[in-house]
Amino acid sequence: MILGLLCFFIGTIDPMEGSLIIAPGTIFIAANKYLMRNKLWRAYLFCSIAVILGVFALFYLSSLGGFGGYSQLSVWWGLTILPYPIGWIAIVVLMVVERRVKKKSKK
Repeated sequence: MILGLLCFFIGTIDPMEGSLIIAPGTIFIAANKYLMRNKLWRAYLFCSIAVILGVFALFYLSSLGGFGGYSQLSVWWGLTILPYPIGWIAIVVLMVVERRVKKKSKK
């Protein structure tokens, strides 16, 4: 879990190149949640897959020269990158919610 969190948050320093660190970090987090028999492991897995798909789209579009501007691709192709930030934010929200539920149950 610690390795996953480190990868997840260190990669956010530079979201483009850091995405190569964030994607494995999300996999580590999802695997940890599965192995710990967490009730939300499927949600973590879904978010990890979303991040991986978004990162793939990010690098694929980048290899084609980007989108919009002077590129051949429409700006609308940028929507294919959305799973990356949405998955990242969803994992952060899941972790915060889990933390709050743990704190409430300890009281």
